[in-house]
Amino acid sequence: MLQSARFIRVQTHLRISALTRRAYSTVTPGTTEEIRKRLTDELKTAMKSKDPVKSTTIRSILSEVYSADKTHPQPLSSSAIISVIRKAASRRLDAAAEFENAQRPDLAEKERKEADMLQIFLPALMPEADVDRVLQEIIDDQKPAQNDKRAIGSLFKVFYSKVDRSLVDSDLVKQRAEALVAARA
Repeated sequence: MLQSARFIRVQTHLRISALTRRAYSTVTPGTTEEIRKRLTDELKTAMKSKDPVKSTTIRSILSEVYSADKTHPQPLSSSAIISVIRKAASRRLDAAAEFENAQRPDLAEKERKEADMLQIFLPALMPEADVDRVLQEIIDDQKPAQNDKRAIGSLFKVFYSKVDRSLVDSDLVKQRAEALVAARA
């Protein structure tokens, strides 16, 4: 009797875990799964090589990704995961600058190493020339008014519908858009 109860508990646990896996396996195959797999593979490699800095850094990124997954009805897309990694790298660089200001070069170096480690997972940003080319095409089609914030907002809307947000630096896009619209007038 005792063995059968344990057997039933194990069977129930297996069914529940199988249902849980199915819920998360509905993601369309592609780069999202590749990015997640790459992060987990790198975590395993870091753990096997006993690299505490790398494993802690990757664990923090995976934690942010899983947390964002829980807040959204569907798992994050690849561009959202890349955005999470970019924000984490940016936070680390900001922290390194703050540590430098506070005369803590040891902590600043640690933060820079973590930011460099995260750069491995990020695709290259779109070059400024390509950003200018896409913006110029949109400006030629729309002919926005000079310094009209609505026109610049619609320019951003069309730009980000053509280009993945995770592949460009938003500050650069804003600067170039304002400069091109001002030069147009």
